[in-house]
Amino acid sequence: MDLFIDSALYEEIEEIHTWGILSGVTTNPSLIYRSKENFEELIQKIAALVDGPVSAEVPSDTAEKMVVDARKLACLDKNIVIKLPMTEEGIKATSILAREKIQVNMTLIFSPNQALLASQAGAQYVSPFIGRIDDISYDGADLIKNIKKIFTQGNMPTKIIAASIRHPKHVLDAAINGADIATIPYKVFKQMLKHPLTDSGLEGFNKDWNKYLKGDTK
Repeated sequence: MDLFIDSALYEEIEEIHTWGILSGVTTNPSLIYRSKENFEELIQKIAALVDGPVSAEVPSDTAEKMVVDARKLACLDKNIVIKLPMTEEGIKATSILAREKIQVNMTLIFSPNQALLASQAGAQYVSPFIGRIDDISYDGADLIKNIKKIFTQGNMPTKIIAASIRHPKHVLDAAINGADIATIPYKVFKQMLKHPLTDSGLEGFNKDWNKYLKGDTK
């Protein structure tokens, strides 16, 4: 499973990129708003840093406007993926863009049926929101599993991006249930590093190594 970062803060993306594990980036209008940066300039800067898909959302409300905005964004960098909402207008726009070989990440997926429609429209990626599904007492892990089963049985090329990840267990659930990608907030990446036994083990190793350096081998 590939790991993306779900962020529009360049400093966060840059830091996780130094780990050598980052395969792409997803953004959305709320994340762009919090960044306080120019949208197109920020997307270009991110795409120049990360050699992988960079999802940039088109907030237009009609298929015609979505297509116009998507074409403009797609010209900014070869790695830019157009993010469109799972709506009737979004499906129409996805079908048009797919015929033009412009990659689409269809977002706000909450059911296998929505994922199926997105795939049939030609979306390169679908983004099921597992955290928000959990919020309403459904199972985000089951959503990933069912979409994966449909795509596998139908031999569909669309990739699943597990989105709305709230904690490290969501990452584990996504990997176990067949997500192709997990897009992970900066905070969760940092949480994934940590385990109390790692900390205590390292403390013990360092203590013994310092004794060794001082010649204390008893």
